[in-house]
Amino acid sequence: MQLEQSQIDFHEISPRQRRLSLRWLQLGVLALGLAGLFALLLVLSRTPGSEAFFPWLDFFHTALVVHVDESVLIWFLAMSGVVWSLVIPGSSRSSLLQGVALVLALIGTLGIALSAFFGEGAPLMNNYVPVLQRPFFFAMLVIFGLGIALQSLLALNATRWSMGFGRQIHLPSLSALTLSIAVGMALLALLAAWLQIPREVEGQGYYEYLFWGGGHTLQFAYTQLIMLAWLLLAWHSGVRLPGAGRWYVALLLLGVAPVLLVPLIYSLHATVTLASHTAFTQLMQYGGGLAVTPLGLLVIWGLINSPGAETDVRPLRRTLWMSLLLFFCGGLISLFIAGVNTIIPAHYHGSIVGVTLALMGLAYLLLPKLGFVPASGWMANWQPWIYGFGQLLHIGGLAASGAMGIQRKTAGAAQMLDSLSAKLAMGVMGLGGLLAVIGGILFVWIMLQAFLRPAQGLSEAGE
Repeated sequence: MQLEQSQIDFHEISPRQRRLSLRWLQLGVLALGLAGLFALLLVLSRTPGSEAFFPWLDFFHTALVVHVDESVLIWFLAMSGVVWSLVIPGSSRSSLLQGVALVLALIGTLGIALSAFFGEGAPLMNNYVPVLQRPFFFAMLVIFGLGIALQSLLALNATRWSMGFGRQIHLPSLSALTLSIAVGMALLALLAAWLQIPREVEGQGYYEYLFWGGGHTLQFAYTQLIMLAWLLLAWHSGVRLPGAGRWYVALLLLGVAPVLLVPLIYSLHATVTLASHTAFTQLMQYGGGLAVTPLGLLVIWGLINSPGAETDVRPLRRTLWMSLLLFFCGGLISLFIAGVNTIIPAHYHGSIVGVTLALMGLAYLLLPKLGFVPASGWMANWQPWIYGFGQLLHIGGLAASGAMGIQRKTAGAAQMLDSLSAKLAMGVMGLGGLLAVIGGILFVWIMLQAFLRPAQGLSEAGE
């Protein structure tokens, strides 16, 4: 049995769902725009010769904290909010609670960016959620987390019974459900770590332990997002997806299954132990690719065996191709990780940017569904190439630099670029990063233009 439109596409969107989904989409674009501003400063601070303009390391690290939190944590979770809004029934009670969740998330998003410019407290480059040791930053992070938790719970409640498990499972609803499970488990992991960490543990070590389990768990939520985005982009750009619908149902369920082991890890191992650290590493190492790899291969097979995209859906097809390429390049680079060098950021920039590109394509796809003019024209057609190829150069330069021993999370003279080849590799990284920033700015600009050009009838439909 092949996939049918009723199984893969979103159901009819009510005016309330449209309005709330649009606000979450705009929040995601805002977060990505803020991340792009900090990324521009970040790339400049790592380009050879930049130490003459950026002599202080705290500038680099502060920009890196905000860039990572806005571009990975907030952008991804805001797009989760979009997916959740599209499957939560548009009742007045749920709309009110979703409105509260959205306001909390918005306050947190703006506050995290503002925290870079005032207050005292050094940046800490712990994994997953780097932090600024400032009370205002932590308050904004908690407020954002509360907004996401509320929206996730609303989606979990809406989808757990209404989706049904008949012959034709609605894949967006199933994705929303599995996404809620993964995000909820990540929040529980964060709470468990907070309760278990001894109070004498301080500094970067504290936050490394605090976010290690939850950060690893959150990656399973992101794979649910990218799988849904790939399926939707493929379907709407004319790709003939191979196999029966039950294949994709099984893969979505398989993708979230490893997070069910998270409580077991916390029950068997104390948070501040090597055993706990290793268990979460292995959970992602062996479970992270269980579903996304075969699903990605199915989509690639469909792309190869499908005709070229029509003009009006070309941006969707291009973001799909570049997302797949970057995601799997990031996975391939991970096989060469040895030591603490720039091969590590090359790996996760590839995989994470693969998710970002898929979500950019999802944003383009949703514009006409939310009542706006579709993304089209030269800018929308070229944006995936500019952003994608820029990121390929970026991760290629980082990978080559790591092979030469350049350490991660350093800037300026601290990088110790002693050889011409090392300088060239980091120069390629800088050029690719600048191209990627341009591609990111183009995406934000395209979306802003679209938001200012609602299709005829949007105002009436939103009433």
